[in-house]
Amino acid sequence: MEAGATRRPHRLEMQSDPAPTLIFGYGNPSRGDDAVGPLLVERLQALQQAGDLPGVDLLTDFQLQIEHVLDLRGRERVVFVDAAPDTPGPFSWERVFAIAEPAWTTHSLSPGGLAGVFRGLYGPPPGLYLLAIHGACFELGAGLSSTAQSHLDAAVGYLLARLRSPGGI
Repeated sequence: MEAGATRRPHRLEMQSDPAPTLIFGYGNPSRGDDAVGPLLVERLQALQQAGDLPGVDLLTDFQLQIEHVLDLRGRERVVFVDAAPDTPGPFSWERVFAIAEPAWTTHSLSPGGLAGVFRGLYGPPPGLYLLAIHGACFELGAGLSSTAQSHLDAAVGYLLARLRSPGGI
């Protein structure tokens, strides 16, 4: 990205009516393994452009923000994809529940905090899941580590199997 440029949320293949499933990869591509969320979405975009993954919208951003509550509207399920230094194994999969974050800001939210905002505005959120991919190197300017690359490969395979299973996720 050029100096002075701003990064906007990257909405990929979104229709006017939201698809039942949203895959939302977030992280900073300039911070090594923090790029795994957006990189996973890039891989899914390639499959989607080949005609695979019907009923799935894709979204990337640097972090979850309060305005992303709008992206949850009209969904049946949302999968958040993020890097995590403390995730055991290559990745973890967990259900996300709405929480009230006492210190939320408009700068950043957790998936549970975003679900809490949704619940306060619109009622029960859709089914929410977090795919946390283990990363170890988050230094500014670092590239993706070989460890995170192999964890990303495993996470993509796992997510695709869930998306393609009867009933999805």
